[in-house]
Amino acid sequence: MTDQNPIGYHARVTVRWSDMDAFAHINHARMVTLLEEARIEWLLSSGVEPAERPSNSGDANESLIKSALIANVNISYKKPLRHSDSPLDITLWFERVRSVDFTIGYEVRAAGAAADSPPAVLASTQMAMVDVGSETLRRITPDEKEYLARWTRQRP
Repeated sequence: MTDQNPIGYHARVTVRWSDMDAFAHINHARMVTLLEEARIEWLLSSGVEPAERPSNSGDANESLIKSALIANVNISYKKPLRHSDSPLDITLWFERVRSVDFTIGYEVRAAGAAADSPPAVLASTQMAMVDVGSETLRRITPDEKEYLARWTRQRP
């Protein structure tokens, strides 16, 4: 998949046994971590699936990775996910881009679920851009806005 895909980036994230709670569902705190793993893979990849990624893409989107801090996380569970649902198929996209922040949308499905099936989890993460040296908010640059625009869509 390339960054021109209007549907979103698909990350496949393996569920670990330690991600489970006493009811054999993925624990809420661990779901936050699984979403983080998908988000980092996507931002590091420059929006290209691992098999299609150039070898020099390690510093892709460096400013987004180094300057974006989490401001808010929302997770809505539609049905439980278990260890047997691994690897999770997590679709990511930018829902909203403003002057100093952006929101990432997520749809989480069990392995093998149809892309058009209802997601088990809907989530979003608001990321604020920060000047690390001064610890103040900073504006999103034109280059960052261009990248974000390629992946922006509304939640279905």
